[in-house]
Parts: sequence; structure tokens; C-alpha cells
Amino acid sequence: MSSGSAGSPRPAASARPRAGAARRAGAAGGDEALPFDLAPDESAPAPDAGPPTTGAPEPAADAKSAAKSAAKPAAKKKRAGKPKGAREPAAELPVARVCVDLPLPHLDRPFDYLVPSDLADTAVVGGRVRVRFAGQLVDGYVLDRVGGSEHPGKLAYLDRALSAEPVLSPEIARLARAVADRCAGTLADVLRLAIPPRHARAESAARRAGDVLPVDAQGRPQPPHDGFGRYRGGPAYLRMLAEGRSPRAVLAALPGEDWPRRIAEAVAAALASGRGAVAVVPDARDLDRLDAALADVLGPGRHTTLAASLGPEERYRRWLAVRRGEVQAVAGTRATAFAPVADLGLAVLWDDGDDLHAEPRAPYCHAREVLLVRTQMADAGLLIGGFARTAEAQLLVETGWAKPLEADREVVRAAAPRVVPVGDDRDLAADPSASAARLPTVAWRAAREALAADAPVLVQVPRRGYVPSVACGRCRRPARCTTCSGPLELRGRGESGEGDVPSCRWCGHLAGGWTCPDCGHRGLRASVLGARRTAEELGRAFPGIPVRTSGRDGVLTEVGGGAALVIATPGAEPVADGGYGAALLLDTWALLTRADLRASEEALRRWANAIALVRPARSGGRVVIAADGAIPAVQALLRWDPAWHAARELADRAELGFPPAVRMASVTGTPDAVADLLRLADLPDAAEVLGPVPIPPAPRAGAEDEELERALVRCPRSLGPALAAALRAAASVRSAHKAPHPARIAVDPLELL
Repeated sequence: MSSGSAGSPRPAASARPRAGAARRAGAAGGDEALPFDLAPDESAPAPDAGPPTTGAPEPAADAKSAAKSAAKPAAKKKRAGKPKGAREPAAELPVARVCVDLPLPHLDRPFDYLVPSDLADTAVVGGRVRVRFAGQLVDGYVLDRVGGSEHPGKLAYLDRALSAEPVLSPEIARLARAVADRCAGTLADVLRLAIPPRHARAESAARRAGDVLPVDAQGRPQPPHDGFGRYRGGPAYLRMLAEGRSPRAVLAALPGEDWPRRIAEAVAAALASGRGAVAVVPDARDLDRLDAALADVLGPGRHTTLAASLGPEERYRRWLAVRRGEVQAVAGTRATAFAPVADLGLAVLWDDGDDLHAEPRAPYCHAREVLLVRTQMADAGLLIGGFARTAEAQLLVETGWAKPLEADREVVRAAAPRVVPVGDDRDLAADPSASAARLPTVAWRAAREALAADAPVLVQVPRRGYVPSVACGRCRRPARCTTCSGPLELRGRGESGEGDVPSCRWCGHLAGGWTCPDCGHRGLRASVLGARRTAEELGRAFPGIPVRTSGRDGVLTEVGGGAALVIATPGAEPVADGGYGAALLLDTWALLTRADLRASEEALRRWANAIALVRPARSGGRVVIAADGAIPAVQALLRWDPAWHAARELADRAELGFPPAVRMASVTGTPDAVADLLRLADLPDAAEVLGPVPIPPAPRAGAEDEELERALVRCPRSLGPALAAALRAAASVRSAHKAPHPARIAVDPLELL
């Protein structure tokens, strides 16, 4: 940005996107790109690569003072002298290339600033600084210090250095740039995810005794491998990690597997080679289990955890310990994928199908894609594990990029419980009411036998609450709120004092006088029964048996091994001491009939996670699923063969042209915004635009009047970088022109339909 355009956010002419650049970038990619579009011998561009850097803008001068200066040349000549207290540039490397913390796409490039002599030692590469940009003070990161700038105009000085702590390492800077390019986002947005907010007291405080400790040559843990011995290639995988090599594998975990300990064993193998490790899990409950396993395998003080629940100061203190090299093993949730572990040797991702791994903020990156790119750049090992397998993980296996870690069928049969489907012809012949009953006879029998054996019974219900969805009692039309069009629910007596008066799940409006707009009927019927209503019914059916619920209102971590009924929503199932004697999977249609590309995959994942908590069949473990046994997802459960289902799912998506077989981006916004962005985008020749089509408004009060559309753009995987570059260039043009309505861009989003 030249000094002549001081105060304007418009990019310099040399930095404006050029037509055809995205198409030429995609053409050079070829058809042999890896599943995540990063060739084996490629490295991500340096943080200052891409468009040329431009000088930092200076504050705009007041129009009246500028006119007076022009009329009085003597005053102008007087100001030309060196003012008192003027800043001098640093003697060495006086130019800092700064990533300004602004989310505007057209400003996604480094800017050159002069480093004053008084900040020469504190404005370090990777440090936080504050600069004046377009008349405002904004934060930024120093990407590099160089001897000069290519910008012909006058450069502004850094305002101040916020800290001399180099929080942004060169590796994370390159990773963030690669992720931003892949997701059609900005570097500033990715760095906002990768680096936690600064806490001055955590920076200045000395490390306390007993905190995270470095792993030295004398104290490296010896990696155990007994648990991996049940998987073909498991011991060899750990041995390669301990030898300093970088194996990549997809683990198909056995039912009842102590997965936190398996991850801890893999981390110990990586530490034994003198390298670091990063482990990412979906939520805080999983993190607590992994934390305990790491402490048991590695010993106290040899790892740390990162989570938002720690609080800003404690989280930043632990993050600094990782950045300073005081600890080599770190576990946490999705943001931990960017943890600045030095000399990374292993990255672990557990249950990659969980939607908690997807970042809900721009640039909407997934922890799996971040770790894939990072391990490729760092030449590190990778372990993706889960009780189910996603189509993305299956693609890694089928392309040979990763090897499967699977058990023999005899081992699988010995570890799995007996799974009984309800809904085929044989069940209907034995129990004619099974198709209509919510809890068929076989399910009642399984629960009763498990409780008689003093074992807990898990009941999985897909919806929380009492009656989370109601419909007209006559015509079955779903009941909607007259204020915001949200769904109505019955909260149950005693929860909020309203009795059985229906209320809106979105805005909370009471709808006591609801009338069906189609038939005029005032009666309601339950469309779905929630966890609390299920607990109420089962409590009456099994008197004297404790009933516990686990869901959004309160998640249980574990339960005892005695007789009890545990009603849980998917993802909130507690671990039972000794395993559950039986599990009942109810209302399976709610998961299978979702209008989602991943409905079958997600249903299998949630069911498998629940079944994995049940005892083996030889110990009496039994699972009853209220679904037809001919459904592919149920078939995968009967045989405990998630790899078969993932291969089938991948083949179906390849035939239909959906991710991960292709690269696909969604563009969401108002009709004008979507049309404008697609018009500006110089898409690859092989790209195909689907839509746009109208989409429902956001589930919040006041959004019912929003008119939104979504368009999908798909192309071969080899042209993924070109697609992202084209969409990012179009977003930059709209940003520079100050388009009134934004358009959200998401590459390979979880939700497409």
C-alpha cells in the first residue's frame, strides 16, 4: 500500500489478484496429488510468499491542515527538519514483515514496517506487535526481519512490541499459511485459532516446580506394545515410531478397547525417539481420559493438556510451556492441532468423524486436514483411530498414503458383544408388534436379563429433553412457533412450571393457543420422545432399579458396575465399570433419516461408540438395535466391520461426485452475494457449479426473514488448490469493493445438503 493512499484499505495495484492465476495454479498440480492435495516433496510456502509485500499505510491527514500546508511553504519547510524525539530505524534488519490481524481477504498479505531502534531487541520474529494501519492501532505478528523493503514509498514505524516472546514459530507460520490457502481463508483467521490470547502474567511468571518437564535422554519412557499386539502391524508401527521413522496408519479399534492407553503407548514411542507428539480428541471428557492414560504411561510431568475449560491464564501458561520446549507431548481438542511442539514425530486424531473436530469459525478447517498437512510438512507419523471409520480415512488407506491397523476376525469376534437387530421378517413373525413398539420384546428381555445379572444397561436415545418434537394430532404436520417458525416441544411437568404447555425450542415463546394452520386442529402428538421421557417410562417398567440420565443438561463420566438403567444421548454415554451388560439403541430412524450426506456414516459412528462400551458376548454382552438388519450401517455393526462400510460409502460418493472423492466448496449468503462471488471467481475449467438453491434460515430468533442461498462448486481433487485460490481471489475483490453482504466460503464442509 503506497503512502499516497494513506488511510485507505484498498490494496496496492501490484497485490491485486490477476485473472487466470488460480487456473494456472491448478493446472500445474497434475492428477497425482495426495488425498489432501500436498505432494510428497512439496513444502508449504513461506509466510511471506504469495503477493508482494506492501508498505504500511500512514494516518490520513486532515483536509484543512493539508490545505494550509500547501498555502504556507515556509511552514512546510520548517516541518521538513528533524523533529525532537524522532524515531530512528534499527541498525540491523530494520524492516519487519507483519501479518496484520485483520480478517479482510484483500489484506491477506504481509506488510512492511520500520523497526525503531528502541524496539530492535523486542520486535522479534514471531512476536506480537501493535501497528498503525489505516489510521487505527491493530495487533499483528512479525513474520520476518529483513534488511530492506521493495516498497518504494515511505514506511511507517511499529507502534510498539507487545511482548518479546516469539509465540509464532516458523513451522506454525508455514502451517497456518498452508491451511489458509487450502480453505480459501486468511492467515489472520488461522492464527487466531492457532495462538491463544496473550496473558501477561503467564508470560512473566517463572515455571513452577512440578509442572511440565522436558523429556531427556536418560528419562525417555520405553513404549509398551502389548495393547497393539492384537492388531496386524501394531507392534511394527510402534517400533518404527521409536526408531525415529514416520509411519502413517488408520486404526480400527476393537470393541471395548482402552483407546486412551493405545494413544499413550504411541505417544511414548514417539518420545522414545526424542521427538514430540500431538494428540487431538473431540471433547473435554475424552481429554480427561487421555490425560490420565498419558500420566500413567509416561509418568507425571511429561505431558500437558490444552483446553478452553482451563481458563485463559492457565491455558496460555501451558501453551507457552509447549512453545518454549519445556514439554514434548501435548493433548487437547481441535485447536491443539496447531500446538507448537518442536520436532514433531507423531500426530494422533481420535474419532475423526466427530463434528466437534470441525472449526465453526472461518476458515472452517477440520482438525484432520490440519494434521494431514502438518505431518506431511514435518515428515511426522500419523495415527487416525476410532471405533468407526470415515470415508476420508478410507481414502487415505485406499490410496496407500496410510496403512490399516486391523485385528483378525477371530480377535474381533472374541471382543465384540452380540448385536441383535429388530425389524426383519423373523422378528415380526415372533413378535407382530415389534414394528410398532418403541421397545420390542427382545429389548425388554435383554434389559431384564442384564439387570438380573447385576449389570448396568445403556439406553441410547437420539434426542434430549422430554418431547423435543410435536406435530398436529390429526394431520401430522410438524408444529411450528408462530413467532419465529421454530419447532415446538413439550418440556414436561415440573421443569419450568408451565406444565405441558408447548414452547418454542428457538425463542422460548409459549404456544398454549396453537392451532394447526392446515386443518385447524388444536391437539398435539409426540413426534419424538426425548431422554427424560424415556427415563420416566423405563423407571415405571423396572421399579426399584436406579435410573440415571446423561445428556446436554448433565453429562456423566462413569457409572458403577451394579444394576442400573443409564439413558444417554449420542456422545454422552458414560463408561461403566466392567462394561455394560446390555445396550438398547432406540429411535434409530432419527439418525438414519437425516437429510445429510453423512447420515449413514454418522449413525454408524454413534452406534459403534455406544456398543464399544458393552461387555463381550462371551461375558454376556448383548446389544439390541431397533432397526432392520438389512441396512448397511446395521450390517457393519453385526459383523463389526467399519472398514467395509467406509469402503462402500466412499465408492457411493465417488459415483455421485461428492467429497472426499472430489473437492467441493459451498458458497452461502444472500442471492446477490452468492451470484456476485461466482461471477468474479475464475474457476478451473473442470469445475462444476451446482445451484444455487434456497436454504432454511439460521435457527435463531429474528432470522426467519433472511433469504439465503447456497451454491456448491466441485472439481477433481487435483484441482483443489486452484478452486480455493479462485474463491479466495473473488472474496478479495468483493472485500476491496466493500460489498454490502458477505458470502461464506467453506471447502469440503461437513454439511452440504
